[in-house]
Amino acid sequence: MRYEELTIEGRNSVLEAYRAGKTIDRLFVQEGSQDGPIKAILKEAKKGDTVVNFVKKERLDQMSGTGSHQGVIAYAAVYEYAQVEDIFNAAKQKGEAPFILLLDGIEDPHNLGAIIRTANQAGAHGIIIPKRRAVGLTAVVAKTSAGAINYTPVAKVTNLVQTMEQLKKQGMWFVCADMDGEVMYKQNLTGPIGLVIGNEGEGVSRLVKETCDFITKIPMYGNIDSLNASVAAGILAYEIVRQRNWK
Repeated sequence: MRYEELTIEGRNSVLEAYRAGKTIDRLFVQEGSQDGPIKAILKEAKKGDTVVNFVKKERLDQMSGTGSHQGVIAYAAVYEYAQVEDIFNAAKQKGEAPFILLLDGIEDPHNLGAIIRTANQAGAHGIIIPKRRAVGLTAVVAKTSAGAINYTPVAKVTNLVQTMEQLKKQGMWFVCADMDGEVMYKQNLTGPIGLVIGNEGEGVSRLVKETCDFITKIPMYGNIDSLNASVAAGILAYEIVRQRNWK
């Protein structure tokens, strides 16, 4: 399957994309632009809680594929995002306790695509990602997922901590991957669970870690102290699969 990057350039095109209901992940606007069309675009961006970056014209010139950006470029999601409720409904339809992956600032599209693929194979009901400082559902993500993006819902939320607190009220509990935790084999990873995987460089952020109920780690015996984010997600996801299905 061939995937096209959804890059939208030009004031009319970006505004029409918003009005057509297309999901815009990020918006780049030339610094100092304050005319009517730009204000209309920014108004739509605010409604959709789009991440807006004000950049110099030179940056837009470098990003542009057409040379006619008119001071605005938008990146749209290749696939539509789900709602968190959709993920819970998927678990309910299967008669299973919810199993969700929460990704705290994954920035590499190859990592996100690989995690979506693993989540699908491990039977996770969905993935939650933050709106800011994280990669969205780009063409690279879709291609790397090897088709799993068509079957595993991905929800995008404004605040991971608030979302976790809300989900706790629905019976979810959360475990995050961190080297300060207890070895995963010694922890009970059954029931309605959210597995939190942190950023490739900095790991799980402080507030998200503090909101987790448990911290777990993967035992390591080599000369380095970390794994690729998608590899760590795969190992922990399948430990959850093992505990949910085999005692």
